[in-house]
Amino acid sequence: MLQKEKISELQSKIALYDDMKAYQALYEMLFGKLKNYCFSYVKSDEAAEELVSDVFIKIWQIRNRLPEIENLKLYLYTIAKNFSLNYITKNYKNPVTRLEDMDIEPVISFGNPEELCISSDILNNIRQCIRSLPPQCRLIFQMVKEDGFTYKEVATHLNISVLTVRNQVFIATRKIAEIIPGYIFSNAGVFTKSANL
Repeated sequence: MLQKEKISELQSKIALYDDMKAYQALYEMLFGKLKNYCFSYVKSDEAAEELVSDVFIKIWQIRNRLPEIENLKLYLYTIAKNFSLNYITKNYKNPVTRLEDMDIEPVISFGNPEELCISSDILNNIRQCIRSLPPQCRLIFQMVKEDGFTYKEVATHLNISVLTVRNQVFIATRKIAEIIPGYIFSNAGVFTKSANL
């Protein structure tokens, strides 16, 4: 079952039957990604965990309205973003209020053993490349490539156009792609960066 379908099923069980097992399953399914998302704003593991817990408490409190929500995952990310921005406003003397000024942390995770074969050097290069992206580009890339949102969902969430999302993903992907072939060929001993270009 696809994650979106599973989330919809859990959403229905929570809304219609006050199903705590479904609530727990939803929490376990999305906690890690939501925590990473909150961390990218607040830069604190403890605060990010608390914020995600608050997000799920909010979901439980409004469970009778869940059937009205078309995309629960996107809704959770929107709540997480709002809670994170509120946290920043309350806890920092000079809060960052513009996305362009925020330092969004890249989060790279691997889902299968094949993906683990990437060497730590190339992984560090990819992370550094992602960190060097402008904050909005970095956030959009993470939401599309790591969190699995569609361009339209990201555009709605960040209140920008779908074309902007597409362009930002293209820019990020192109920059990452630029470092990967050069690294592979220069470390394989077959080609060097200059010979390949």
